Amino acid sequence: MFRMVERKSGWRRVLYGVWLGAVGLATAWTLMALWYQSPLPWRSLWIATAIGTAIAIPILTRGRPRLRFAVLLAALAIVALWWSTIRPSNARDWATDVAHGVTAEIHGSRLVVSNVRDFQWRTRQTFEPRWRTEVYDLDDLVSADLISSVWSNPAIAHTLISFGFSDGRHLVFSAEIRRERHEVFSEVGGFFKEFELVLIAAEERDIVRLRTDVRGETVSRFPLRIATDQARALLVAYLEAGNALDRKPRFYQTITTNCTTVIFRLARLVQPGVPADWRILISGYLPDYLYQHAMIRTDVPLEEVKRQAVIPHSPAWAGHD
Repeated sequence: MFRMVERKSGWRRVLYGVWLGAVGLATAWTLMALWYQSPLPWRSLWIATAIGTAIAIPILTRGRPRLRFAVLLAALAIVALWWSTIRPSNARDWATDVAHGVTAEIHGSRLVVSNVRDFQWRTRQTFEPRWRTEVYDLDDLVSADLISSVWSNPAIAHTLISFGFSDGRHLVFSAEIRRERHEVFSEVGGFFKEFELVLIAAEERDIVRLRTDVRGETVSRFPLRIATDQARALLVAYLEAGNALDRKPRFYQTITTNCTTVIFRLARLVQPGVPADWRILISGYLPDYLYQHAMIRTDVPLEEVKRQAVIPHSPAWAGHD
């Protein structure tokens, strides 16, 4: 009898420990969400309230496990309800470089693309903004390249897709955070609905030169080995994605909805058999993934492919269209 009581007591301690762990994790997540989503004048008050609630629940429900569980569920329900009210928007005071997402009218092979960015960058903060409407023809599409830009950790890269046309023009797509004027990028904030997602279409002389010359990043170009009809379908998929975001905004999410996962989803629309891989998330290794699946050149070792792919800085690049 004593052993049975002791065993029950042991299980209760384990369950209580699990419950405390759940409260701790829920509190930590809630505090981060409040930090990124509470209006500044009320942020401290709401964070203090959340901490006070997390401390009070175990004390007030001590020895009453059913009530303890019910109170925790009620608290989680309140947080979930609040979280569901935070919706993405296309109508905010956006930073100039992400003020417009790409949209397009598709008439057979004729593409009328609006909001093509063609900024003239001098420094990170000084530039001449220009947004254009350009007309392209799918029949003139001659190339599709993956562009990878590394700025610090080689495991993390920003990935873009550049489509080349027979007249020498290039149209580059980049899935980016859509910052408001007062915001700066935060990987953590990207987990907590801090930023919307925007699909930028730009000239190479804008979006590549910004990275090579102004930011000093290591930028590489990898021509994709895909059929012409697949390249055309991928370009149309990007334009349709831009139209979809214009109709219904979405949040940027650091892991699940970022520059590389957007490319992967669009690629799967074109070629459903494209396999998933951890290198899609750790984007600095995306060229390794493409090399393994022969989606880029494989006639030389991978390290040589990477070495030859690096785009030089200006002046050689500055005038390239």
